[in-house]
Amino acid sequence: MLLAVIYLIFISLGLPDSLLGSGWPMMQKEFNVLSSYAGYVSMTISFMTIISALLSPRLIKKYHTKYIVVISIFLTVLGLFGFSTADSYPMLFIFAVPYGLGAGAIDASVNHYVASNYPSSVMNFLHCFYGIGAVISPMIMSLALKVARWNEGYRWTACIQIVILIVCVLSLSLWNRNKASGNESNEDSAGIDETLKVPGVVLTLIAFFAYCAAEATCFLWTPSYFADMKPGLSKETVASFGSLIFGGLMFGRLISGFVSDRLGDKTLIRVGVLLEIVGIILVILPLSGHIPAAVGFVIIGTGMGPVYPAIQHMAPDKFGRKYSAAVIGLQMAAAYTGSTLMPMVFGHLQQHNGMGIMPYYLLVFAVLNIGLLELSDIVRKP
Repeated sequence: MLLAVIYLIFISLGLPDSLLGSGWPMMQKEFNVLSSYAGYVSMTISFMTIISALLSPRLIKKYHTKYIVVISIFLTVLGLFGFSTADSYPMLFIFAVPYGLGAGAIDASVNHYVASNYPSSVMNFLHCFYGIGAVISPMIMSLALKVARWNEGYRWTACIQIVILIVCVLSLSLWNRNKASGNESNEDSAGIDETLKVPGVVLTLIAFFAYCAAEATCFLWTPSYFADMKPGLSKETVASFGSLIFGGLMFGRLISGFVSDRLGDKTLIRVGVLLEIVGIILVILPLSGHIPAAVGFVIIGTGMGPVYPAIQHMAPDKFGRKYSAAVIGLQMAAAYTGSTLMPMVFGHLQQHNGMGIMPYYLLVFAVLNIGLLELSDIVRKP
């Protein structure tokens, strides 16, 4: 029962992540701003997430995971309702604060809880459920654009989050009955300064930065890629293409959940990045129509699928349980730093060089990701 609640929590974590990318083509026109301005909003959300992720080792040490979860979902609901009421571009920045703060602490605390207490398969299934939430929200936004306005997409998503929040509150006693307590063995956890000195940690953080730079760029700019590169598509179709990368992520993590305990985290990462590169090549190929590119983005998402959960799941074994809470908190901070900066950087690059550079941009980060992870394993070996 507790695992079912944890999976539901990760659906709630995925729900807000693809709304901005799916709704931005219409939001941009309504607010009368440049396309690259989506990057500033995304940057603000991610910056607040970095703050809560860096605070997470201290929060995990002091509070039970269940309380961090409830407060974080409440903050997300507040941010979503705020976005739904925004009638000007600056208003988005006000509500981006709770929007982002709600994500970092819940992400780091639940990932640490699962990495410390469950096998790799559970971690992959967990992030698969994140993918479910991330796939649903572009569909919600697409429906909102069809029957109402983009504001309703945020409002409807907030209502779903409220239902999930109620379930979490009603299930608080399940955490007490579970033998694997979220606070067990956390009192002796190392701090951030000490953890950064451990060999291989910094390389892993940069690799995580590279992975999330590519992932967040796909989250935000995939609909815009099709709007620019594949003219003639309806606005509803373009918005729905925000779910391509999320659908691939969900599928990749679902498959990984069945094979991860057998293959191991390192093999999953290598296979995943190779598949991601295959998808990028398919997008680059000058094929007619939008179908090959759509399939390419699904393959990219499928390849990305096991990378994130595998990196986090192997933290306790790779660096030791003493450092795992701080490592995962730092990973989340690195992840959201990549999510903060690099979609915005891409926004400016595509404004001057065209949206066609997107697959090449993704390729650079895929190579960085796998190269630095392999190097961190070499450095970490005694």
